[in-house]
Amino acid sequence: MKVTLVKLLLPRFWYRRGFSSYLLAPLAFIYGIAAICRRSYYKIFRGKKLGVPIVVVGNITVGGAGKTPLVIHLVNLLRGDGYRVGVVSRGYGRKNRNTLAVTEGSLVADVGDEPLLIFNKTKAVVVVGKHRVDAADVAISLGCNVIISDDGLQHYALERDVEIVVVDHGFRFGNGFYLPAGPLRESVARLRTVDFIIENFNTASGISVDNFSGDGFWLEVLGFRNMSHGTLCQDIDFFRDKAIHAVAAIGRPEKFFDTLDTLGLSFRKSVFPDHHEFKVGDFFSGTEEMVVMTEKDSVKCKVLARENFWCLEVKVHMVGDFDLRLLKKLRGYNLEKQNFN
Repeated sequence: MKVTLVKLLLPRFWYRRGFSSYLLAPLAFIYGIAAICRRSYYKIFRGKKLGVPIVVVGNITVGGAGKTPLVIHLVNLLRGDGYRVGVVSRGYGRKNRNTLAVTEGSLVADVGDEPLLIFNKTKAVVVVGKHRVDAADVAISLGCNVIISDDGLQHYALERDVEIVVVDHGFRFGNGFYLPAGPLRESVARLRTVDFIIENFNTASGISVDNFSGDGFWLEVLGFRNMSHGTLCQDIDFFRDKAIHAVAAIGRPEKFFDTLDTLGLSFRKSVFPDHHEFKVGDFFSGTEEMVVMTEKDSVKCKVLARENFWCLEVKVHMVGDFDLRLLKKLRGYNLEKQNFN
């Protein structure tokens, strides 16, 4: 398998302690103090409470822990329980700074790749904005009675009722240092204050969940969807004798490549920075029959896609009884609110 690494996303020293991490330790100390002070500030001066349940999905590290697939799962779960679900997001990397509701005609440049993917997969109300309070206000004005804040753990200006932290089971907390010496945005001790900790297992790498007693999920492969005509191909054998160029611009691209390996595919790979804006030259070398990518990357390649472009379609498979406990907690919130009124 020929390897082309365009740019690695996560610094290697984030995985272990060494010269680089200790060199940056003074900056990490400053970052950690600032994070603690900010958290303490919002313990005293609480964020804005909006009158509907706010469910925050986030993590304490930088990099892709798998929040977006979980948010999609939560939208479907809560909708199935009768809620009118809204999702709010910053829309990382977008060029339009206004607060916007995502629509069928939205562009990645205006709303960001992850919000557009969530909208495409769920058709739920998705609102992006620099200030999540403003985005949540818009979602509520559109009829939503529960809000999911995507990657909102550190956005304390919006008061929350449920905090869900996603942990990458393989990477976990890296070398345990704050940014920039390590991947931590907040201390590991922060996990003691959240409602749910959910581990994202990369079962493609051989991790077994049989004896796991906590909350977790893994991504079940549904097949490859053609990005030109929309057909879902569940016959993986169709791809096994093809020359494939696998591209990834996500937080932890190795997970995507591990999955392709497990499916028995041969491919050369290209890694781009998270939220990379793709260009035609990123794909074509004159030798590939197939270009494969994640669903998140596919939303950025709509105008570039040809008939040989495919995205890997997956869905969350939960481990444990998290779904039931979350619904019970939200029902308790609503009952308490009714009794109070």
